[in-house]
Amino acid sequence: MTDTVTFDQQHIWHPYSPTPAAMDPLPVASTSGVNLTLEDGRTLIDGMSSWWAACHGHGHPALVAAAHRQIDTMSHVMFGGLTHRPAVDLAERLLRIAGEPLNRVFFCDSGSVSVEVAIKMALQYQRGNGHPERNRLITWRSGYHGDTLGPMSVCDPDGGMHSLWAGTLTEQIFAPAPPVRGSSQAQRADYLRQIDELIDGSVAAMIIEPVVQGAGGMRFHDHELVAGVRELCDRHGILFIADEIATGFGRTGDLLTTRAAGVHADILCLGKALTGGFMSLAAVLATDEVAAVIQKPEGGGALMHGPTFMANPLACAVGSAALDLVEGGYWRETVPRIDRELTRGLEPLRNLPGVADVRVLGAIGVVEMKRPVDMHAATDAAVAAGVWLRPFGRLIYTMPPFTATTQDVAAICTAMAAAAEAGETE
Repeated sequence: MTDTVTFDQQHIWHPYSPTPAAMDPLPVASTSGVNLTLEDGRTLIDGMSSWWAACHGHGHPALVAAAHRQIDTMSHVMFGGLTHRPAVDLAERLLRIAGEPLNRVFFCDSGSVSVEVAIKMALQYQRGNGHPERNRLITWRSGYHGDTLGPMSVCDPDGGMHSLWAGTLTEQIFAPAPPVRGSSQAQRADYLRQIDELIDGSVAAMIIEPVVQGAGGMRFHDHELVAGVRELCDRHGILFIADEIATGFGRTGDLLTTRAAGVHADILCLGKALTGGFMSLAAVLATDEVAAVIQKPEGGGALMHGPTFMANPLACAVGSAALDLVEGGYWRETVPRIDRELTRGLEPLRNLPGVADVRVLGAIGVVEMKRPVDMHAATDAAVAAGVWLRPFGRLIYTMPPFTATTQDVAAICTAMAAAAEAGETE
């Protein structure tokens, strides 16, 4: 049999990589709890929760049991003209978590596709309301919403990963990056005035990642700013789209950051941790008003999207089991503990000459360097310390599983320190 890495490098693309990749990927043989076991027998703590998704750790018994029960009954059936109990159960759970007035659910394959659907909803809504000229979105810089065409258009156009596509995507409206967490009321008010001035008659909706901006810069901002965005959308008659794909289900210490800010979105995107990292599934939640306007003849009469694997029963069943864990609330104790431990372990790194900033929120820890990280050296240093991290740009960051112990978090902090020292570039 061909060596795993050799075949991979000869034939397989990886995210944001050429083929072959600049670095050999590490072959994973199995996972359990917070750990990845490599083919050579080494064990690494998954400091990334496999890109936010495996928030309850790998192979959680409740999720494994749900998958086994469902796969013995029905792994998939088309959703066009059919329905099934796993979809209904999961939708009911999501609506309970999101709360009124979100009352409609569209299931799709991934976070990026959920943003595509949300954009379609907003455009169809404005058409249904007699405003086809409202065909653009406004957002703020340092954001990231996915890699398909619609989401790429609302990612940071300069500092993000999609500047290659300038001139080929819809030209959206970008406000400056939001003021960071802990900003004064005056700073927030001034910033919201800037957004207010940018909203014109072409805007259908505003889309943001509330409280935490993810891959666009791992920046944090205040809940009050999210409430201010809600007010602006109401004032201008545009929709508020909240991308909580990364932040939903407890990652920041909030069940949902929009609810914690005391507001609701008109359209809410959820994904990543929705199935606890078992398989890809996302959901778009919307208000009855959005659905009713889309259903007008002018709005298209129906939501024009239909993934082949929409509401996959296996994914929905596991999603409901994952929401059992979320609603059980164990993370309400472990996430604040992880926050404290990351703060204690990472704060000393602020004194390193190459470090620009250290920030922690919930089960998210970020070390921002002054210059781009030597990814090869930083990754090797973290692996040598027994932890899997995936630095990018100037950022070395972690999103530990909510099940990470105090010892696990300490190991992650040690690995991030090693990565910061090894990854510093001249």
